[in-house]
Amino acid sequence: MKTWFHSWRAAIRIARRDAWRSKGRSALVLAMIALPILGVSALDLTYRSSELSPAERVERGIGAADARFRDADVSGVPIYQDPAGETHTPVKDYDDEPWPSGPTDVTKAIPAGSTVLKDTVGSAKLTTAHGLLMTEVRELKASDPVARGIMTLLEGRFPEKTDEVMATSHFLEASGLSVGSTLSARNFDRPYRIVGSYELPDALNADQVNAVPGAFLAPYTKAVEKAGLPAPGTSVSYLVRSSGGFTWNSVKEINAKGVAVVSRAVMLDPPADSEVPLYQKDGWGNYDSSPAADAAELASLATVVGLAMLEICLLAGPAFAVGARRSRRQLGLVGANGGARSHIRAIVLSGGLVIGVAAAVTGTVLALILTLLLQPVLEDTMNQRFGAFDIRPLELLGIALLAVLTGLLAAIVPAVTASRQTVLASLTGRRGIRRSSRVLPLIGLTALVLGGAVALFGSMVSQQVTLVAAGSALAELGVVAMTPALVGLFGRTGRWLPLSPRLALRDAVRNRGRTAPAVAAVLAAVAGTVAVTTYMASREAQNRAEYEASLPYGVAAAFVQEEGGRDVPAVREAVQRNFPVDVRADVERIAVGKPGCPPWGGDPGCGRYEVLVPPANECPMYASGPGGSDPSEKYTPEQRRKMLTEDWRCKPSASSGMYISDGGLIIGDAKLLQVLGVDDPATVKALADGKIVSFNRALVDKKGAIGIKQITDIAAADKASEAGRPTPGKVSSLPAYQVPGEKKSYGVQALMTPATAKAAGLSTVPMGVYVSTDRLPDGEQRQKLDGDLAKLGSNVELHLEEGFVNEYGIILLSLAIFAGLVTIGAAGIATGLAQADAEADLKTLAAVGAPPRVRRTLSGFQCGVVAAMGVVLGSAAGLLPAVGLRLTEERDQIRFYEQNVAEGWSGDLTPPHVPIVVPWETLAGLLVAVPLGAALLAALVTRSRGALARRAAT
Repeated sequence: MKTWFHSWRAAIRIARRDAWRSKGRSALVLAMIALPILGVSALDLTYRSSELSPAERVERGIGAADARFRDADVSGVPIYQDPAGETHTPVKDYDDEPWPSGPTDVTKAIPAGSTVLKDTVGSAKLTTAHGLLMTEVRELKASDPVARGIMTLLEGRFPEKTDEVMATSHFLEASGLSVGSTLSARNFDRPYRIVGSYELPDALNADQVNAVPGAFLAPYTKAVEKAGLPAPGTSVSYLVRSSGGFTWNSVKEINAKGVAVVSRAVMLDPPADSEVPLYQKDGWGNYDSSPAADAAELASLATVVGLAMLEICLLAGPAFAVGARRSRRQLGLVGANGGARSHIRAIVLSGGLVIGVAAAVTGTVLALILTLLLQPVLEDTMNQRFGAFDIRPLELLGIALLAVLTGLLAAIVPAVTASRQTVLASLTGRRGIRRSSRVLPLIGLTALVLGGAVALFGSMVSQQVTLVAAGSALAELGVVAMTPALVGLFGRTGRWLPLSPRLALRDAVRNRGRTAPAVAAVLAAVAGTVAVTTYMASREAQNRAEYEASLPYGVAAAFVQEEGGRDVPAVREAVQRNFPVDVRADVERIAVGKPGCPPWGGDPGCGRYEVLVPPANECPMYASGPGGSDPSEKYTPEQRRKMLTEDWRCKPSASSGMYISDGGLIIGDAKLLQVLGVDDPATVKALADGKIVSFNRALVDKKGAIGIKQITDIAAADKASEAGRPTPGKVSSLPAYQVPGEKKSYGVQALMTPATAKAAGLSTVPMGVYVSTDRLPDGEQRQKLDGDLAKLGSNVELHLEEGFVNEYGIILLSLAIFAGLVTIGAAGIATGLAQADAEADLKTLAAVGAPPRVRRTLSGFQCGVVAAMGVVLGSAAGLLPAVGLRLTEERDQIRFYEQNVAEGWSGDLTPPHVPIVVPWETLAGLLVAVPLGAALLAALVTRSRGALARRAAT
């Protein structure tokens, strides 16, 4: 061992032999280091494999074509677009003019002599083995070479005839159909045979059916219109192949015709941002990334990696100390034969190197194997196929080096401690006198104070979350550095404890070199858990205080707005059949135009209605002004604030709530009043007498009536609205009854019976149902209802009011379990080291007649003491970041509130309440259950009797 190389070579051979001899301990440390490496390596492989190259993205988007042309829907005016063809905007600014909207002829922009393939996408409710399923229908000649790469054929063949289709594998699975089955659509009797199965590489969960162009959508649209329903919308694009392709200059020329282009040449070789006119336009910069965002991301990543490595080092360090302690005679022989202290350190450090290299190799190889085996599962989870199994050797090598570095760092303290032992003490097994460092606690105290100050400054002054996180991390590291001194303080409580816990505590205090790392590991895990649980419990308390019910407790509502409420009767029966219904109230809505029109109009032959607000009842700040100007700007903040606090027209109405229909107007009967909890006899009588029941006084004019305007010319109404003029339409004035007081109506602002609507000349269609329940439906009942509604293939809006539901409960429980497992693991490692150290004491206890159970109870208390100290310190350390983050949020919300009040946009003079709630249940579990469980587990796995042997004199 005369040279550096030979000395390290010998040290590595000794370390490898020792690791092989102590297989259990080596496997434990290897697993602790290899598992994070396995996870990070698998994540890197998955991310890189799913990250498509430009060529792969182009192939999946436009196949073998040179470009995809699509209408920008801006009436053909010139546009700017980004290189990917995903975003565009008109060249001209339309701040004071109507925004251009309308189609243009895309085919005129396609160069002559090009090969063109039309790609049309629509939707239909297709028949399945279970009922109906809303499905995307695509008409693209998939067998054409231009479309190669867009769809991947899995089974069968591409459709060739007009009565053939192929379907995605996800659609076949969801529908219960297979290749060879037939399908059709609602309102469409023509059958189609499924001749193939395919998938979209970028959308594996897509429910799509493909047909040849003109085979499905055109005849389906005619059948739907014949049934009196609005035609489904379609989008059309064109796959174009042209000699020479389409350069960025060609794309900009085509943009001048109002056509957006996805070009293969541009995607493979994108222009610089300075050459993209869209990015030079105000508000349209390229915000994909910025140096500040990248730096913040790297800092966050480095912090997470650093804390993870610290946790592993704290857990693995005691395990290396165990090996060094059990090999002290061997290390003593090295010193007795001329070995220097550097050689002792090299042997122990080589143990960390050997385990680190083994963990790196194991984690990387397992990551490769598992990622390759689980590739189909990962692809299904990510909803896309990998481009290729992309292995980046340098990235994997960097991750592997982290394992090696972690192993070396974990072995540093045991190596230094072992090298300080004298040869005589190592050969005789004497422990010697251990003095703890006085500098380290002072450094830790300084870091604690400085970190706490930074966190408080970030939360109280600068309002930067980054400072809060950095200060909290520094403070936690300070507590970790102070752990040996804090362990000594715990030792002062031993005088009041019985024999076994007193011995365990004394042993922990006297051997802080092995106790402190384990306590620090527990501290770090518990601190993170307490920080997250405290923050989430505080957010839960705030969410509970701010929660507003959308319906009375236990009430359910289901609405269908499409196809004129065709599926509403089936929805009502499904709710009645599956829920424990007490009272059922069927409701309808007003329809203007054809019965199948949507409520918002827009389709040919369809209109809409408005519930008029009398000019005298409009809030002056919200009244529409000429030219679309904002009327609130002419008031001072004080005037706005006064209106919000004193003018009833500007105050929030008790009728506000979830959106139900335009103007909150519903057609129903007295059962709806019963479901909503309105038990006023006068209100029930007014409804029965043919009046509109109003929950919003702003709707009722001076004559005690409510006006309803039916608008049939949507285009004229939109132009009038843009010009600030009244919209043209027929107005029906109906007598109204204003419900006294501020009765909560959950979005229902006005209610009238079907007979009243018919007498006023208003057409109605079914909309949905309200039901009150005897009890909240259980999970099985909800699943059955969801299954029945899914068979209808309609877009059903289902609401069930079950009060405030804690969304964080399972997360809090998971975090507590994680912290408990880390605590038990760290305490178990420390206990194993303590047993190695205390074997002589145990032999003495057995020799003087101590009962066999003392050995078991001592082991349990040694484990429990380490767990208890770590949990107590971690609970205290974890409160700082949570409190800091909540204080930061409080200042943000108060600043926003004060700004709104100062500008007159808020009449609420109550400051926001941002509570800080300590999760006592979680802390109780950590402080009591975890140490107790660790102690019991250690006691159970420890043998009561050890081999009685002569104790050597020390």
